[in-house]
Amino acid sequence: MQKGIHPEDYKLVAFKDMSNDEIFITKSTANTKETIDVDGTEYPLIKLEISRTSHPFYTGTSKLIDTAGRIDKFKNKYKKFDKKA
Repeated sequence: MQKGIHPEDYKLVAFKDMSNDEIFITKSTANTKETIDVDGTEYPLIKLEISRTSHPFYTGTSKLIDTAGRIDKFKNKYKKFDKKA
């Protein structure tokens, strides 16, 4: 391994999955201005849209998230090709 290319300023950081409010703490070099209090200890906070606690690959379940009606737009656009209709 080459010397001097890896960061050495690791610190405990709280990562929060915004889709299910799950928080996990791990070491990271990521910088943030936000903090969160977890069990009486304040940690820097990194917000995630999806993590291992909400990703369908890891959970084994599919969660449908409709943003701005995209699913409805798609269904309306392609309903003429539906074999059931």
